[in-house]
Amino acid sequence: MEELFQLKEFLLNGNIHEALLLVEEMTEMSKDDKLNKIFSFAKILLLHLIKQKAENRTTRSWNLSIKNAIKEIQRTNQRRKAQGYYCQPSELRETLEDAYGIALDAAAKEAFEGKYESENLGTMVDRKAIIDQAMGLILDNTQEG
Repeated sequence: MEELFQLKEFLLNGNIHEALLLVEEMTEMSKDDKLNKIFSFAKILLLHLIKQKAENRTTRSWNLSIKNAIKEIQRTNQRRKAQGYYCQPSELRETLEDAYGIALDAAAKEAFEGKYESENLGTMVDRKAIIDQAMGLILDNTQEG
């Protein structure tokens, strides 16, 4: 909120250059917030995809978590008024890549009743295939990959 008051002051004083710099900073802050939300849902999505692949099964609960995570990622990434997306596919993939390790650690605690360490569980699944699957699910009906 402080930034809006500062922006107003810059505009009232005719300091357009400083106002534009502040708008750019605020835009980056907004995008960072969107990326953080997408990252949180990406961890949930990847966690359940890893468990599905490792255990070669699924549950209704996992399917629901996957569906909800996909929907939240798509919803968060959608620019409602300006149309388009906050993150392009390359940025989404980078976010999934970043979230994978955390999701693998969480999956190790849950899959097979927690009997494998994340390193062991990681050898049971194909990291790239899971990230590709997640990308496909996220991009389905939203944007071209």
